[in-house]
Amino acid sequence: MAGFELIKRFFGSDPAERRTAPRSGVPKGALILVVDDSATIRAVLGKMLSQDNQVVLKAPDGETAIELARKECPDLIFLDIVMPGMNGFAVLRALRRDPLTRHIPIVMISGNLQATEQFYVQRFGADDFMKKPFGRSEVFARIQHLTQSGRLVVGERAPQETVTGEPEHSAAEHAAIPDIAMPDPHDLILPPGGSS
Repeated sequence: MAGFELIKRFFGSDPAERRTAPRSGVPKGALILVVDDSATIRAVLGKMLSQDNQVVLKAPDGETAIELARKECPDLIFLDIVMPGMNGFAVLRALRRDPLTRHIPIVMISGNLQATEQFYVQRFGADDFMKKPFGRSEVFARIQHLTQSGRLVVGERAPQETVTGEPEHSAAEHAAIPDIAMPDPHDLILPPGGSS
């Protein structure tokens, strides 16, 4: 038993304690939207985030994701690329064009091995890319990177629309928002049997 205690002191704690311990550099209480057509991915990623004291919203498709993003203004979105109906690129384009959601950091996720996906993600407005399958350390490394770069600030919500229906942006803020051209998702060529 003394050997186990020595190992425990050397490594800090047992795995169950490490899972619930706060991660340095990762803000607590972030509202995070997980968008994936796979219920398993939504559940696994949601559990990882919830165990780290994050508040998780889940959407099974692109249309629901846009609706939730507009309504709840999450601090961060994990967005699958390959989904039936509205794919992740179309969702990304819609979110970046909307004044209420264009500021939200977005991490695209996909199991497709095509390097072109990562190119499109980086070029057309996503903040990061995460390949499936992923582990806890990768998920929290992405969040920590966004936090350290100043891109993820918990509690910073988009300006709400006023009674007149105009967004509350100053002229300088509005001019600083880039107009992002997105590829037409129908132009993307995926290999036969490409997975999400």
